[in-house]
Amino acid sequence: MSMSGDERKPEITFADFDRVDIRAGTIIEAEPFPEARKPAIKIKVDFGPAIGVKKSSAQITKYYKPNDLIGRQVFAVVNFPPRQIGPFMSEVLTLGFPDDEGAVVLGAIERKVPDGGRLF
Repeated sequence: MSMSGDERKPEITFADFDRVDIRAGTIIEAEPFPEARKPAIKIKVDFGPAIGVKKSSAQITKYYKPNDLIGRQVFAVVNFPPRQIGPFMSEVLTLGFPDDEGAVVLGAIERKVPDGGRLF
């Protein structure tokens, strides 16, 4: 189920939100993922020494090319269990927002922050 328009989820408590571990990381590798059912890019994100480098499959091909992603900071949920996507194991969920046509626009970090920094 996608979250767009006026779709709303039930209210949560701060304790619920606190369980979601959203961290900043820097993309260090990116390559096409032609085996995916939906167009995607495989990325490796450095979340700093406490978390390390994690892999993600991101459906962001409308606005982003692999080479343009290197060095970009992104948000990701780092405490979901790994998820098998075709032949690839995605370890984190990279976050973005759908545009008017449903294509994903990555969430932006306005200024450089330390890799591994937690959203609060």
